[in-house]
Amino acid sequence: MSGKQDQTRQEEFKRATAGVLRAIAQTDEVQVAFQPGPSGVMGKRARLPLPTRALPPAEMAKLRGAADAIALKLRYHDEALHNSRVPTRRDAREVFDALEQARVEAVGSAHMAGVAANLRARLAEQCEAEGYDRMTRKDQLPLTAALALLAREKLTGEPVPQSAARIVDMWRDTLGDKADEALSEMAAAQDSQEGFAKAARKLLAALDLAEAEVEAQSDEEQETEDGSESTSQQDQNAEGEASAEQQDQVLGAQPEAMQGDAAEEETEDQEEDGAAAEGEDRPGGPQQRKEVAPSDDASVYRAFTKQFDEEVSAEDLCDADELGRLRQQLDQQLQHLQGVVSKLANRLQRRLLAQQQRAWEFDLEEGMLDAARLARVVVNPTLALSYKREREADFRDTVVTLLIDNSGSMRGRPITVAAMCSDILARTLERCAVKVEILGFTTRAWKGGQSRERWVAEGKPRNPGRLNDLRHVVYKAADAPWRRVRKNLGLMLREGLLKENIDGEALEWAYKRLRNRPEKRRILMVISDGAPVDDSTLSVNPGNYLERHLRKVIADIEGRNAVELIAIGIGHDVTRYYRRAVTIVDAEELGGTMMKKLAELFDEDAAEAWQRAATERGGMVA
Repeated sequence: MSGKQDQTRQEEFKRATAGVLRAIAQTDEVQVAFQPGPSGVMGKRARLPLPTRALPPAEMAKLRGAADAIALKLRYHDEALHNSRVPTRRDAREVFDALEQARVEAVGSAHMAGVAANLRARLAEQCEAEGYDRMTRKDQLPLTAALALLAREKLTGEPVPQSAARIVDMWRDTLGDKADEALSEMAAAQDSQEGFAKAARKLLAALDLAEAEVEAQSDEEQETEDGSESTSQQDQNAEGEASAEQQDQVLGAQPEAMQGDAAEEETEDQEEDGAAAEGEDRPGGPQQRKEVAPSDDASVYRAFTKQFDEEVSAEDLCDADELGRLRQQLDQQLQHLQGVVSKLANRLQRRLLAQQQRAWEFDLEEGMLDAARLARVVVNPTLALSYKREREADFRDTVVTLLIDNSGSMRGRPITVAAMCSDILARTLERCAVKVEILGFTTRAWKGGQSRERWVAEGKPRNPGRLNDLRHVVYKAADAPWRRVRKNLGLMLREGLLKENIDGEALEWAYKRLRNRPEKRRILMVISDGAPVDDSTLSVNPGNYLERHLRKVIADIEGRNAVELIAIGIGHDVTRYYRRAVTIVDAEELGGTMMKKLAELFDEDAAEAWQRAATERGGMVA
C-alpha cells in the first residue's frame, strides 16, 4: 500500500504544481509535462523534472521554484520584444537570456512572497550543487552565472546565497564603473522589459560582449523614426520570429528536449552560418562573425600558452557526495532508455563471447584421438583413425577509447544519453575482456580564461593561436574496473562543466594515450555534436583555424593505421571529417549506433581471423 500511496501523493503534487503554474502565469493554455531532465519552457509548453515517489521536502521546494520561474517568464516576458534586442554572439545571447530571466523572477518576487521564498530556496540549492563555495578563481564561475547572480542582487536587494558570496565578490570587483552603472539602470527599469533590455545591452557593451555597431544602431532606433532604421528593426523582428518558429519545430520533433537556455540554438546557428559560407563546405559558427586576414603565421596551429591546460580525473573536479548525487540523477533520468540499450549491449556481448570461444579441427592425421569417430573404424578396420585438435580463436586483445564532446551544446539530453551509453558499453566490454577508456574534452572557462588574460597583458600580439585553457577529463582509465569509477560518469551532468570544444587537440590527446597501450588492437570512438568552436580563439585567428587543425589531426591518425578511428555525430555531419563515421538525428539513437558500429568492427576482425586460419590450413594440406 505504501507504494500506491507514494504514487498517489506524487500525482497530487504534480497536479497541484501544474495548477499553480497556470494560475501564476495567468493562462490556461500552458501544457505542463513532467519528464526526466532539466526544466524549461518553449512557447506555451512547459517542462518540469519528474519528481520521485518519495518526494522529500528539498525536492518539492526545488520543483516549486522551477515551476514558479517558468510561470513568471510566461507572465512577464514578451518573446518578440526579447528577440528584437537579443545580440547575435552566442555568449552574449546566453547572458542576455539569463538577465531577462533574473528580471521576471525579480518582478514576480516583489508581488508574491511565497514565490520569492521558492525561488530563493531553488537558487541556494543550485549554488550548493554547482560547488560555488569551493571555487577559488574567478574564471571557475561562468560569466553568465556571475552576471545573473549580480543582476538578481541588484534587482531584488537580496544578497546572493552564502555559498556563492565569495566567488561573486571576485567578479564584482572586476566589472568596472560602466558595468555598475548599467546594473543600476537595469534595476530602475525592471518593470519595463524594453527599458531593461536597453540597459542590459549597455552592460554587454561595457563587458565587450555586444558589438559596438549593433549597440549604436539600437540606440538610434530608439531616438529616431527614420524609414531605413524602421526597416532594420523589422528585419530584426523577423529574425526573432524565425528563430521562435525553429524552436517550435525542434520541440515538435523532440519533446524531451524542451529547455530554457540557448544551448540548443547553437547547432541551428552553426548550420545557418555554414550555408552562407562561400566556396567551402565548412560548418559555421561564431568563427565567421569576424574575419582575420590569413598569414603564414596564422596557418600554423599552436597554443598561445599551455600553462593553464589541465588533464584531470573526474574525482578531482567534485567531491564524492556530489558525484554520488549526480550518478543517482543520471540513473533516474534514463530508466526508460536503459532497458533498450541494455538489450543491444547483451547482444553485442554474446557476439564477442562467441568469437572468443575455442574451436575444434577434425579429421587430422595427428592430435587427440576423436572418440566420436571410433565407431566407423570398428565397422571398417581399413579406415584410418581420426584425430582432432583444439584451436583457440584468433581474438586479439583490444582496448576501446570513447572520446565524448563536453561542450555547452551537448547540455541536456545529448550529454545525459552519452553518459548512460558509455556506462553500459563499458560494463559490456569489460565482461568480454575488452578494456574501455572514457574521456571527455572541454575548456576551463568561457571566453579564453587565463590564457586570454595573459594575451591581453602581453599587448595582444597578432595570430596568438589557441587562446583558451583546455580541460581534458578522464572519467574511466582503461585499467580501472568499472565498479570503482561508475560514479564518475554522473559528472557530465554538472552544469558548470560543459563549455567550449577544441576537438583537434582533444583527439591528439586521446590518440597518444591509446597509442601507448600494450593491446594489439586499439579503437577510438569520437562522439560529438558540432564543429570545433571556441569564441576566444576564433575571434583573433582565421575563421577555419580550429576546423583546419581537426582535419589535419584526423588525416594523420587515419594515415598511420595504428588506431581504428570512428566518429558518431549527433545532429552534425561528421562524415566530411572522418573516413569512417555516421550521423544520427536524435540523441536517443546513440546507444544503438554505438553498439552497431562496434559490432561491425569486431565482425570484420573475426572474418579476417577466420580467413587467415583457412589460408593456413590450406597451406598445410598443400
